[in-house]
Amino acid sequence: MMTLKTRWADAAMCDMPLPEYPRPQMIRDCWMNLNGFFDFAITDEDKDWCDEYTDKIRVPFAVESCLSGVCKRVSKDNLLWYRKSFTLSDDFKGKRVLLHFEAVDWKTKVYVNGEKVGKHIGGYNPFCFDITDYLKDGENELVVKVWDPTDESWQNRGKQASESHGFWYTSTSGIWQTVWLEGVNESYISSYKLTPDIDEGVIAIKTDIKGEGTLKIKIFDGDTVVSEAEIGADAKVSVPDAKLWSPESPFLYDFVLTLTKDGAEVDSVKGYFGMRKFSIGEYGGYVRLFLNNEPYFQKGLLDQGYWSDGGMTPPTEEAMIYDIQKMKDLGFNMLRKHIKVESHRWYYLCDKLGMLVWQDMVSGGKALNLFHAGVLPVVHGVLNPLVYMSKKDNAYSTFNRDKIEWRTQFEEEYEEMIDNLYNFTSICCWVPFNEGWGQFDAKRIGDWTKEKDPSRFCDHASGWYDQKGADFRSMHKYILPVVLPKYDGRPIVLSEYGGYSHNIMGHVWNYEKSFGYQMYNSKDALTAAYKKLHEKQVIPQIKKGLSATVYTQVSDVEFEVNGMLSYDRELVKLHEDVVKELNAKMTY
Repeated sequence: MMTLKTRWADAAMCDMPLPEYPRPQMIRDCWMNLNGFFDFAITDEDKDWCDEYTDKIRVPFAVESCLSGVCKRVSKDNLLWYRKSFTLSDDFKGKRVLLHFEAVDWKTKVYVNGEKVGKHIGGYNPFCFDITDYLKDGENELVVKVWDPTDESWQNRGKQASESHGFWYTSTSGIWQTVWLEGVNESYISSYKLTPDIDEGVIAIKTDIKGEGTLKIKIFDGDTVVSEAEIGADAKVSVPDAKLWSPESPFLYDFVLTLTKDGAEVDSVKGYFGMRKFSIGEYGGYVRLFLNNEPYFQKGLLDQGYWSDGGMTPPTEEAMIYDIQKMKDLGFNMLRKHIKVESHRWYYLCDKLGMLVWQDMVSGGKALNLFHAGVLPVVHGVLNPLVYMSKKDNAYSTFNRDKIEWRTQFEEEYEEMIDNLYNFTSICCWVPFNEGWGQFDAKRIGDWTKEKDPSRFCDHASGWYDQKGADFRSMHKYILPVVLPKYDGRPIVLSEYGGYSHNIMGHVWNYEKSFGYQMYNSKDALTAAYKKLHEKQVIPQIKKGLSATVYTQVSDVEFEVNGMLSYDRELVKLHEDVVKELNAKMTY
């Protein structure tokens, strides 16, 4: 396997990687991070227990990554076993203890002191178990068993592959996000859902409570209390003279939500929110995307979230900040998180730094049908660039979603993802399907998405197989000229394009096997082509109805060398001043 380190690798190779509080929108004082070294074993047979651990692994890096310290491929015939001992601090005395996994790929069983406490299926969403009744005084033992067949099954896996090639990347198996413990009382706040309304000047909050109690909220602008109230489980709280959130002014309010019972405080969590509104309206003769009741052109990048040393796990928080801030410095205001779900810390940084996010659902199904997802769309794009590809997506075998349990699992994980990420201010669009990869019933699922979350946009079928659903007419253009389709009353978005590439020795995954849609041999040549593409093809389309763009992509990923940044993040591959100049022109 290839090894290409980032500048943050040394900081990640420590006893406690990614030590930050993993859930920044719901902070409690009583918690314990379990990241670091676990005993580790890979077994070849499906057995109920593992007694012999032959290795160590650095959690939360996946077994395939070099930062894990293991750097091995696994197959559908392998089981992964993790073991760690922990002793609770005095802060946990008298409390219920919750064990959190931010992400484990794919089928997980969890044991505490030899007893099974729960299981979970799905590789990208967080899950939690109450382990109180399994604990003992002093040292406790946590064991995690994982099976991950990756592309040898039908699971929702995105671009993971057992053997990386082209735009298929190294698999991510097992624990790949933070593992942590949290102490709560018998009655506690289990979750809440925030929806800002800038027209009414309120923040709507729906709260779930375990047990009983009375809720109070206090909202802050810095150290100043701007609103406080006793609330019910479903309430609207005034935010007077609200300061609005935008990429240009990413202002966030802090709040404290308190639960009291019989006059005593039993739980308190800290969170934050931004006051903003996403809507669709008419401007310049076309329906456009609006932010805070004003037309707002979204100029974004595809962001696949892979790291040359950590795989799908960033080495440090500073690495995440670098990517987001560098793209903002280049003049972009949006990232499309492409068929991957990030940790809560990443979305928090987008909220804090001011970066809009389109959030993809993770693709899945059987192996991708390259004819329907590749060949046919290109041919259609040459022959009929102005009209829809009219193929319906309820012939499930066409897109390799044959079995109802596969489709059901997709919908369950999609809803989990929306619930998990709902409160993040920066997320403005949900994208359930991309380029026919496992696509099915996209019109129905797009409509369901809008019912579930009417506060955001939905790109129901990004790329090829539009079903005339919510909210966009979404097109992808690689190599072929950027020509807008016939206007049908929906906002037109160029949700993938570009992919211009430059291969740089010493900063790529594999110099000999690197590829790109259009390859250039120097920084100057790449920048000149990028400038021509935007000045001649993209910018002129804005006055014709184009409302958003997503250029491919933030960084190189393994064999793909079409990033703004090299895979090791050491180089900006285009001239920054030119990119900034072009982005300044991409507006209404």
